[in-house]
Amino acid sequence: MNATTHGDARYYEVTPPGSLAERLLIRARDSIYRNFLTIMRPTPDSAILDFGVSTVMGAGANLLERLYPHPGRITAVGLDDGAAFTGAFPPVRYVRVAANAGLPFADGAFDIAFSNAVLEHVGSPEAQRAVLAELRRVARCVFVSVPNRFFPIEHHTALPLLHFADATFRLACRATGKHKWADPANLILMSRHRLARLCGDAQACRIGHTGLRLGPFSSNLYLAIG
Repeated sequence: MNATTHGDARYYEVTPPGSLAERLLIRARDSIYRNFLTIMRPTPDSAILDFGVSTVMGAGANLLERLYPHPGRITAVGLDDGAAFTGAFPPVRYVRVAANAGLPFADGAFDIAFSNAVLEHVGSPEAQRAVLAELRRVARCVFVSVPNRFFPIEHHTALPLLHFADATFRLACRATGKHKWADPANLILMSRHRLARLCGDAQACRIGHTGLRLGPFSSNLYLAIG
């Protein structure tokens, strides 16, 4: 995982507090949460890992901690010291991890591993596969959600339609001064096809649309394993 505090802040620049964009973000993440509950079926005793929590404590961030009724069963991991996070969610155990390193947990330590809006930021398809492998190592089931590149508005830049192809997205980012998002080290735009290519055992994986539901143009995708 190589997302940074600065990267979190840049993401939430396009969803200022109280804005329509923030309200839509909250609505999308509430939908992701409902899909997580339906598919993973956690119980009050389920041990849950939240991989890659946000350093920004906005109303749309850290959806699992914001909504799950048993926060004491969540272990969250992030890259910073976690002071803001633990202040906002004191029942949740927080563990600081190093970028691009294995998780400090035993095999099968958790019932469920959850991650939202992280996989697209880890730097390369190889790094994405390594993240999924590590989540599968430490948890019996895995639920990952990512922005869908075919949603009409790109999540990180608010650019419309031009992100459907990598070439036009790079040109648009350069033209609007958002060139950092055109670097795959910071963002890989995700589709069903790209998610499927990351899943080595296709029969164990389920991919679907979530978030703001617009069929194939829905705002988010999920990958459920196990």
